[in-house]
Amino acid sequence: MVSMGDYGVEAIRLNKFLADAGVCSRREADRYIEDGRVTVNGAAASCGLKVKDTDIVAVDGKPVKTRERTIVLAYYKPEGVTCTEKDTHARITVTDAVKYPVRVTYAGRLDRDSEGLLLMTNDGDLIQKMMKGSAGHEKEYLVTIDREVTDAFLEKMAAGVYLKDLDRTTRPCKVQKAGKYKFRIILTQGLNRQIRRMCRALGANVRSLLRERVLSVTLDGLKHGEYRELNEEEVSALYLACGLGDRL
Repeated sequence: MVSMGDYGVEAIRLNKFLADAGVCSRREADRYIEDGRVTVNGAAASCGLKVKDTDIVAVDGKPVKTRERTIVLAYYKPEGVTCTEKDTHARITVTDAVKYPVRVTYAGRLDRDSEGLLLMTNDGDLIQKMMKGSAGHEKEYLVTIDREVTDAFLEKMAAGVYLKDLDRTTRPCKVQKAGKYKFRIILTQGLNRQIRRMCRALGANVRSLLRERVLSVTLDGLKHGEYRELNEEEVSALYLACGLGDRL
């Protein structure tokens, strides 16, 4: 499932066009239109009008230059793909794996030997917000280890684990048993190889690690190596969760 997007082919609402161009928010755009400040191809615009990027849109007589629309991809990263753009030692990088007509990069890393959901975008502000550890964004993982998952193990994971090599104790988190050797864990921080370090500190080694969710975005419908473009509703939810509601 690979969605390539349709901007430039399908028309979009004028208020979204103005917001995407960085002129103002959609709500403000509606006010501009109502006040008669917006024209399309020289004619006064009306609320609800749809435009293409070939139309000439002006605000207060000044043409609006379109900027590259925001792209957010959900990518099912397989094991072995490295989250880097250039690395001569990497067998395959994420930019090698994801061939998209618009340049996108990852918003939050996923270890080479882990698999699962990786969000990719061309919006630097979103990347910055997504990678800010203090924001407490939820990420959910399915983990398989080499020893039986006990109640004691789950309780220790949930309470926070002291990582000697980092001299830090992880934040309390949600953990649930998913099988004899499996558990699900929801983290709100992103220390380097955090889950593997936590398990090792409690006497277990990770056999496989799958990231299933980042905030409201999941792997649903994706297979190994596939990606899809998030729809408008999904992008809006992501932006609101990251404190970027003024961009909508």
